[in-house]
Amino acid sequence: MTAFDDKEKAAENKYAHDQELDFKVHARAHKLLGLWAAGKMGLSGLVAEEYANSLITLDLAKTNPRHLFEKIRGDLLAKDVHMSDHDIHAEMHRLEGLARKQVTQG
Repeated sequence: MTAFDDKEKAAENKYAHDQELDFKVHARAHKLLGLWAAGKMGLSGLVAEEYANSLITLDLAKTNPRHLFEKIRGDLLAKDVHMSDHDIHAEMHRLEGLARKQVTQG
């Protein structure tokens, strides 16, 4: 192998690692978001876990970048939980950071 081949392989490996890390972070963030929203809606136990898992599945479908936010907002409103869009986005952002910390620190 040449030095160029080694660099190319290293770049490919880094890209694959970064993609896997991003997937884990997003899955964890959506799980945390689902559990947070479930708590706001008065759900607990297995029902809350199932709701959180449904958000991970929704994200895997990659339907629309705003779809996750819209689902959370709609579900909260359906349970008569009123939160501003800003507050929901802020929680999404906070949980994304928490998920990244949890995933990268093992």
